[in-house]
Amino acid sequence: MSQRLGSYPPRFAAATLGLLAGFSGLCTPLHAQNTDQLQNAVPDRQRAVPVPVENLQQAAPPAAAQQPVPAKLPKPSPQDSVVSRLIAQLMPSEHVSGKDLDNTLSARALDLYIQTLDPLKLYFLQSDIDQFERYSTVVDDHVRAGNLDLAYYIFERFTQRVDQRVAKIRELLKGDFDFNIDEQVIIDRDAAQYARDDAEATDRWRRQLKLSLLDLKDSDEPVVGQEARDQLMRRYDRYANRWRSTSSDDILEMFLTSVTNSYDPHSTYMSPATLDDFNISMALNLDGIGASLGEKDGTTQVKAIIPGGAADLNGKLKPDDSIVSVGQGDDGEMVDIIEMPLKDVVKLIRGKAGTTVRLGVRPGGTGNMEIVKIVRAHIELKDSAARGKVIEHEIPGQPGKLKIGYLNLPSFYMDMEGARRNDPEYRSSTRDVAKILEDFKKENVAGVVLDLSRNGGGSLTEAISLTGLFIDQGPVVQVKDANGSVQKYDDDHPGTVWDGPLVVLTSKLSASASEILAGAIKDYHRGIIVGDPQTHGKGTVQTLMDIGQSLFRIRRANYGALKVTLQQFYLPDGQSTQLDGVAADIVLPSVISKMPVAEGDLDYALAHDRINPAKHDLYRMAPADLINSLRASSQQRIAQDEEFIELMRRIGLYVEQKDLKTISLNEDKFMQRRAEMKAQKDEQEKEIEAQIGSEEVFHDTFYNQEVLNITQQYIEGLRAQNLARAN
Repeated sequence: MSQRLGSYPPRFAAATLGLLAGFSGLCTPLHAQNTDQLQNAVPDRQRAVPVPVENLQQAAPPAAAQQPVPAKLPKPSPQDSVVSRLIAQLMPSEHVSGKDLDNTLSARALDLYIQTLDPLKLYFLQSDIDQFERYSTVVDDHVRAGNLDLAYYIFERFTQRVDQRVAKIRELLKGDFDFNIDEQVIIDRDAAQYARDDAEATDRWRRQLKLSLLDLKDSDEPVVGQEARDQLMRRYDRYANRWRSTSSDDILEMFLTSVTNSYDPHSTYMSPATLDDFNISMALNLDGIGASLGEKDGTTQVKAIIPGGAADLNGKLKPDDSIVSVGQGDDGEMVDIIEMPLKDVVKLIRGKAGTTVRLGVRPGGTGNMEIVKIVRAHIELKDSAARGKVIEHEIPGQPGKLKIGYLNLPSFYMDMEGARRNDPEYRSSTRDVAKILEDFKKENVAGVVLDLSRNGGGSLTEAISLTGLFIDQGPVVQVKDANGSVQKYDDDHPGTVWDGPLVVLTSKLSASASEILAGAIKDYHRGIIVGDPQTHGKGTVQTLMDIGQSLFRIRRANYGALKVTLQQFYLPDGQSTQLDGVAADIVLPSVISKMPVAEGDLDYALAHDRINPAKHDLYRMAPADLINSLRASSQQRIAQDEEFIELMRRIGLYVEQKDLKTISLNEDKFMQRRAEMKAQKDEQEKEIEAQIGSEEVFHDTFYNQEVLNITQQYIEGLRAQNLARAN
């Protein structure tokens, strides 16, 4: 089995709900024909040869430092050792970086493994970390040797600390808490330090419990008194039981994913159970809310909203929100899911189309908990298809209106089954966009806005062919593999469907295939880019390699799978879309641009680089003097627009809250802060309500009106320079 994966940026333990084939655990493209899929060139592998072990005793933890093994602690299997050795071989040979598994990656892997277990630094002591750091340069040696002693040694210590902390939590919850004193709790992982001793650990947990009690009190359905204490105790008992029931497969997945994540955040190891879940989801049409979820610091975090899904139609769930509880139907009990394994959360949220699920959500991860009611739905191709609308834009300060074609493209899709059947009417993004552009021409529009602001990617083939609707012929994207070889992918269809003024609207959520189209349009000087300062920055391709097949050439047993980043995207001019994304020519203010949802917000993301440019045409549709003029005019309008001024105030508040390192545990101050956050949230409700429903092609907001103002001025500027082409 070898599959190419792309589009929405995944993270370890990410999962996707409300899914078509391909949506589970990997955040793959919406319709799973994902040709971030190039040629299928992953070679078969022969059975791994055991690596000679030299001085392994020096690398293993000293006997004196090891604690008694709990009765239920799982043991690694011989199969685990084989998988470990094979991962050590495959990563250097298949990963696009071509890096050896060395001491630098070893230290990263150790840090990531510790972080996976204890992300908020609440369980381990500093003395534990000091002991673990002694082995920071031998993780690579252990993996090559198939030795998992260090992984189990650290896991054993962690489960001991969990049991100790949960016992202390039980004691603390029997005591009193003073909410009148002004003390702080650290909420920023980077600012937190490991406790130096048990006394300091106890004090940190006392503060954590105060924060949790205030959280429960300040929610849509307040929980107070003994009920709140009982709920917290159940939460931490569940957390301890979660780790006690950890299997050897789970430990192997955590440890080897820490190793693969040391190369980049998209390379992961899937255990046999995870691979089985993935294969089942590939074969079934599953219903849910249509959101990509991940796990962060013990909570379930929204990574992305899938266009056309139930959450998208609802409009209230946003990237970077945290889900803290789940209820079934209109009045089912709200189940606390903090510290619950993500796969169990997925089971609670997923369900039959037409049924209701209620989510307890903290906007941005720190806001007031509010209940969001979503009716589950099955995502259909039509729900995420391209749609267009002709807008008669009133020219500010001038008589008359200007016709502008607005084209909303949520993903790059193709009906693969219809294409295989040679159905002459099969759906694809290129076909649908071409029809819309033809309709625009019949309506005599003066320019086109292509909205990719919610487009998380999809089919690379579609991105190339769709770019060809706006350029004649030439390279659209270049791809480099682990050997350093570069392959160029061209639009080889002569002619265009639209050769007039083009504005591409992007955001920090525009990823992968959408970045390729936007980047090509920019490199060709074919149009202008408007939106967030830069796009998402995911410029890599992943493949899924079945470990059993790699070992035995045929799948004789389930050994799990390796998802590895094996290629990187580059634009026609040679710049990679990785990390830096595609920069906007004209930047508009937005909250999304400040959210930590881009490639650069992930640990150890691959660096931006460049290769040699590919020869291509240059159009005269993006003159520098005109772009400078458009930028200055837009900034002037924004500075005088009350709604933009209010938006920038809200952005400032969001950044202020996001950057907080600590929170006051004084109840009055805590509640005052939450009231301010709620007021800010309420101010956005009308704006959110106006955007609910995917039936709307164009949302008539102040932001989009400014996009049209830029487009109108752009069209006039091209006409003044005799550059706008007639259709």
